[in-house]
Amino acid sequence: MLMRGGTSKGPFFIAQDLPSEEGARNQALLRMMGSPDARQIDGLGGAHPLTSKVAIVSSSERPEVDVDYLFLQVTPETGAISAAQNCGNMLAAVGPFAIERGLVAAATKQTVVRVHMVNSDAYAELVVQTPDGKVTYEGDAKIDGVPGPHAPILQRYYGTAGAQCGALLPTGNAIDMIDDVECTLIDNGMPSVLIRAKDLGLSGYEAPEVLEANEALKIRLEAIRVHAGQMMNLDDVTDKTIPKMCLIAPPINGGIISTRTFIPHRVHLSVGVLGAASSAAGCMLPNSVAAGIAIFEKTNPCQVDVEHPTGMLTVELEWDDGTVVLTALLRTARKIMDGEVFP
Repeated sequence: MLMRGGTSKGPFFIAQDLPSEEGARNQALLRMMGSPDARQIDGLGGAHPLTSKVAIVSSSERPEVDVDYLFLQVTPETGAISAAQNCGNMLAAVGPFAIERGLVAAATKQTVVRVHMVNSDAYAELVVQTPDGKVTYEGDAKIDGVPGPHAPILQRYYGTAGAQCGALLPTGNAIDMIDDVECTLIDNGMPSVLIRAKDLGLSGYEAPEVLEANEALKIRLEAIRVHAGQMMNLDDVTDKTIPKMCLIAPPINGGIISTRTFIPHRVHLSVGVLGAASSAAGCMLPNSVAAGIAIFEKTNPCQVDVEHPTGMLTVELEWDDGTVVLTALLRTARKIMDGEVFP
């Protein structure tokens, strides 16, 4: 089933419909996606990391969970397949997909789908609109980066703090110095490196294509990223898609902070859900690189509006004992096509 989840898009599979052996599975997925090829002309991929994603869903053996969700990021031009990260945008479509495929029985108004996120061994709940016991994709909810209104899907994340790095602040520091640049290394579901754009001679409001054309910037950011990966307990990240590199600047459209996110080598056209969750958590820390940029009343729970190139994403955070215990936000999804793909 080809679906849009949040601001991402890709095919969704039932696990048992794919080869069980990882190598054979990945080869089949590459053929179906059309990689390695920057255009992905011979497959389903959309020639960009945001549209070259795969979700694999199965019934869960965990009694407290409905489905297991494995996310795979396919790099269009190289054909690399990574399971090192979650994708909160694609997660939005996991609930509708699970109901459509009969893995979860629909209630009469709303259906809560309990998801085990395999990539990080974390837990999420999705509230899906199911009037008359059927999934609807029509509604009045709008998210920036997606045209038109759709049915709302509420996401509630638990256990995201330190999910992949062991702690919200993997080094224990609100600021670490890397290559003479102050960085906040943080993991609230997506290992991220926050850097003030001005510290790299940028405004932080540049268009994604302008940043992608800046080769000197990309080389410097990659050097910082590889160093940060070691400090964040991620080992050698040279061939990994984490951590993400996030340039932050003061808000200009009514939000709390403005972001430009490298994912890690292309620039996100909006913002990743869990990337925004990590940036939002960074804003809550009094001594992070966001201090003096994100100025707002810090309540508990607190809503943080994260600006990105095509709008804004609102993240709600709940804190306890100095760390995040609940992250919630609104997404939408749409079923685009249901059929057969030939590997």
